[in-house]
Amino acid sequence: MEDSIIRLIYPPTLINVPVIYQLIRKYDLAVNILRARITPDHGWIEIKLTGDSPVIKEALNWLQEMGIEIKPVFT
Repeated sequence: MEDSIIRLIYPPTLINVPVIYQLIRKYDLAVNILRARITPDHGWIEIKLTGDSPVIKEALNWLQEMGIEIKPVFT
């Protein structure tokens, strides 16, 4: 099992889409929301993903394909 802490930066078109729910259901990952800021125009969320490394990589690719910018968070 691997842990990955990332910041997801949402485009305005995805603010009302249940992306985290879809991520959990589609990839069976444990997701811990660490912090977030959402406005009607933009949003970001920092999450900790826990799961198998190949599954996390596949999930990150899916998020990018949706138009979400991904930045690693170093603690």
